[in-house]
Formats: sequence, structure tokens, C-alpha cells
Amino acid sequence: MTEEIVKSALSKVMYPGFTKDIVTFGFVKDIAIDGKDVSFTVEITSSAPEVAAQIVQEAEKELQLAGAGKVTVNLKAPVMPRESSSRGKNIAPQVKNFLMVSSGKGGVGKSTTSVNIAIALAAQGKKVGLLDADIYGPNIPRMMGIADVKPEVNGNKVLPIKAYGIEIMSMGSLMEEGQSLIWRGAMIMKAIEQFLRDILWSELDVLVIDMPPGTGDAQLTLAQSVPVTAGLTVTTPQGVSLDDSRRSLDMFKKLNIPIAGIVENMSGFIAPDTGVEYDIFGKGTSEPMAKEFDTKVIAEIPIEPAIRTGGDEGKPITFVAPTSESAKRYQKAAESIWATIEEINATGGVDNEAVQPTTPPGVSACSTGGASSAPKSGGGCGCS
Repeated sequence: MTEEIVKSALSKVMYPGFTKDIVTFGFVKDIAIDGKDVSFTVEITSSAPEVAAQIVQEAEKELQLAGAGKVTVNLKAPVMPRESSSRGKNIAPQVKNFLMVSSGKGGVGKSTTSVNIAIALAAQGKKVGLLDADIYGPNIPRMMGIADVKPEVNGNKVLPIKAYGIEIMSMGSLMEEGQSLIWRGAMIMKAIEQFLRDILWSELDVLVIDMPPGTGDAQLTLAQSVPVTAGLTVTTPQGVSLDDSRRSLDMFKKLNIPIAGIVENMSGFIAPDTGVEYDIFGKGTSEPMAKEFDTKVIAEIPIEPAIRTGGDEGKPITFVAPTSESAKRYQKAAESIWATIEEINATGGVDNEAVQPTTPPGVSACSTGGASSAPKSGGGCGCS
């Protein structure tokens, strides 16, 4: 028995839910061989016990077929997130972690960031969903190459669309192309809840949620509907963008959402002919803001023509050009985000009890009942 034989046998063990094996993912570590006996470590990314059990069973089977004697599989898995539905509210309990991607203003590349972070997480072996909650500007279908695909309905539930190994849902997939939405806040809030409750999301390690720009009804509704594990803010280097990004970070603080970091988008320009990077809009200007909110800049994503082309053609750069500079930075950012999520879960997880509305059912928070009618935190009624 040799290490080459062991790796060859384990390369036949597919990670559950993927067409990629545990060796290719890089999950197999510390192979030790004693005669025909084999021991090794598998560092998996899912806390689901059924995933671990399937990997162990298939690994033992393949190694025994290859002539191994005693097989010892040491599994390292992330800590199972604490059940938080008893402290607050969780209308999508099958999703283990929720990542809210936000920005203070539009046009900073928030959807592009959401797409590429989701794909990078999936490439690292996570089971990922991508929810396009940007009701007024649902661009995810085009960016993921599913602009002409309509979701299937199963009973009174909707099946998410699948692309690039990710489960996806967007208002853009439910509307006719070019149709506008003229909705009040209450309708947006209902749509957010239905995206979480009425979509047949599977057992996801993480749901990446592309939020509308700003700090309004959609953000508050999401925070009150599920325990958001972490928030990610997307900005550009210009001062006007940073001003709005501070409001986004302040929103995370007020909603008790841990901050996973800041992505500084359009940070420099990579010339396609020379590969040289130029700081045409500035670079690194987000660092003081990161220190102000006790977080960090986890990626500086340059302007690279392939990003724009990939978004327009439904070919995300992190999938089609994983060795490009921008893809490498998205991958590094995804690793940082997942490390933060694991740390949050290991120290007790999150809950949304403190941001639940305190008004009784059917009673408006805008009534004249005084302070007792207001939500506990950030629960604006949307009235004027």
C-alpha cells in the first residue's frame, strides 16, 4: 500500500452534492500507512452528520477495494451552528448560515461581488445558495447565465434554479423581462419573507443574499426573519461611496449582525494588454473605515474587463477564469468570510431576538400608542 494508491482510491469519493472528489478539493490530509493499514484526515466544510457519514463509508469502501486492511478516517468538521429559532425567529431553518451582502449605494458592484463570493464558496466545497433580494434591480439571473430560465413549481413551493453548482432565486426569474416593479415597503417586506419561506432551498451551508442598496425595509425584514450570521459591505474607493458604506456598516451594528469584512471594488485597473495595475480611482481608502468599525478589508477587487464581460455573458470570472488576479482575490475573500462564520458559530452563533418587532399582530408601529409600540431595534414603520 502506497500513498499514490491511497490517493487514487480516495479520488473516487465524491463530496456529497458535488461532482468533485475529496482529493481534488484538497480535503485529504496526513495520510499514514502501516503495512496495509491506512489512516488519514478529511477536513470537510459541512457540519451535517450525514455528509460525514457518507464520506467515511465511501472512503472505507474504495480503500478496501484497493487492498487496504484497517482504515481509520479522522474527520474534522465545522461546529454545528446553534439552533437559534428558539431565540428570535428563523423561517428558513434548513439554511445553516446567512450572509447579507450590502452596500450604502447602488453601482458599486454588490451583485458582482455576491455572485463571485458564492461561486468561490462553492468551489471550496460548501453547499451554497444565492438569493437575489435586490427587488428593484435583479441582475443575478443575467450574471449567472439563467436570464431565460424560469423556476419550476412544486405544489405551493418554488424550486431554486441551479447553475455553477449553486441554488439561485431572483425576482428577475419570476418577472417578464423589462417589467418594472412599483412597490411600497410592505410589499418588499412580504417578498423577502416569501423568498426565504416559499423557496425549496435544500440543506445549505450558506445562503448568500444580495440586498438592495441602502438601509431600509428589506434589510430590517431579513434581519427579523432569519438570524443573519454575518454581513459583508461592498464599496468603492471614492469618498462619496465610503460615506454611504459607513451607514451600511452602522446598520449591521444596530441589527446585531457580525461584520465579515469590506470588499473594496473597482480598486485599481488591470490593463488587459500588459497586466499592469493602475490606481485610477484610488486604492486602500477603505482601511480607515474598517478600523472605525473594528473590521477589515478582505479584498481589493480591481477593474478588470473580464469581470464586466463575464457579468454580461453569464460567465462569472471566479468560475471561468479561476487563475485570474480578480478570481484569486474573490477566493481569498471567501476563505476569510468562511473563517469568520466558523468563528461566530464556535462562540455561540447569532440570534435576532433583539430586533424583533414588539407591536402585537395587526397593530401598526406607527400608531399613537407611544414608545411601547416601537420595535426593539431599527423597526421603522415606513410611514411618513
